[in-house]
Amino acid sequence: MKKSLFSLTVLFTLSITPLAHAAPQTAVFAGGCFWGVDAVFKHVKGVTEVVSGYAGGKAATARYNLVSNGDTGHAEAVKISFDDARISYAQLLQVFFSVAHNPTELNRQGNDVGTQYRSAIFYTSAAQQQQAKNSIDSLGKAKVFSAPIVTQVLPLKQFFPAEDYHQNYLALHLSQPYIVHHDLPKLSALQKTFPAFYQ
Repeated sequence: MKKSLFSLTVLFTLSITPLAHAAPQTAVFAGGCFWGVDAVFKHVKGVTEVVSGYAGGKAATARYNLVSNGDTGHAEAVKISFDDARISYAQLLQVFFSVAHNPTELNRQGNDVGTQYRSAIFYTSAAQQQQAKNSIDSLGKAKVFSAPIVTQVLPLKQFFPAEDYHQNYLALHLSQPYIVHHDLPKLSALQKTFPAFYQ
């Protein structure tokens, strides 16, 4: 899928300048089932809150039973609140592209298929938009991945929190086969690849 995670880390370190803002800040990422993405970012230092939810569609269809049909325009997403004195948007992008999901899979992540599982960055400012695009361009030019990155970069119009039973799902279902197979390895990869970020 990609070169070593070390090369990906070095690329980001050399090519991305962190945004400078007063804390707290917000980032919204979509990368497949929100259970695993939520869990990854909950273990990143400087992240103060992660909420699983829906982005890209309308309020009337922001419900799991409808989003699961794949025709609402929503993606399963996470809203990340972070203190940029401790973790930058650039570093969150590192985690997003490196361990949270595979950005080369179009409208899917593994066996989860549908537009609701697409890779997307929902930006909240022009600076975030530019930084997301620069990241994708840098990764593409460096040929970090063996296939093109398909991550969408879209304005965040509104984020809708998911149902309560989806929140903090991994921590509450550690032995569930889906979590064991798909999501716990992401936490291991985070700890191994970015030990300075891990909490």
